[in-house]
Amino acid sequence: MISLGVLFWIFIIMFALIGAIRGWTKEILVTFSAIMGIFAITILETYVPFVKTYLASNPVTSKVWMRIIIFIALIFFGYQTPNIPRFAGDDRLARGRLQDILLGLIIGGINGFLIYGSLWFFLADANYPFEILIPPIVGTPAGEAALALVPYLPPVWLTAPVIYYAVAISFVFVLVMFI
Repeated sequence: MISLGVLFWIFIIMFALIGAIRGWTKEILVTFSAIMGIFAITILETYVPFVKTYLASNPVTSKVWMRIIIFIALIFFGYQTPNIPRFAGDDRLARGRLQDILLGLIIGGINGFLIYGSLWFFLADANYPFEILIPPIVGTPAGEAALALVPYLPPVWLTAPVIYYAVAISFVFVLVMFI
């Protein structure tokens, strides 16, 4: 058995290494996909009446699965970045330079935090509804460390209106950098 807190740091390191390999331009699109996933979930749960009704009348696992499916779908499409020849010839988006690798490492770690942290929050918010998962045990060092991380997970602080600003900044960045 492995603690959720230890798994959290393992995923951050793994995503950071993936980011170093892929480069910062592809990783920034994944970051924006994660922000868009949290935004879509916030909009659906807050402003779409039939989704609110459906979630209120069904078991908590329905809410968890809806969140996970929407979030993972957007992350999947964020990782499926197109290979546009125009970007390959652009010096500011070139891959292989040391600064590109280091920036990809940092943004990849942020992506690990956003992706794993969001999935962990969805499970914690539903009080770990699946039998395969054991919630952090209060009183144990690993459990206390994991519980200390939960208030810092992305969906805790990426709520309205902060998520709206994050989406706006993401779109401005994409317009300026990629178009």
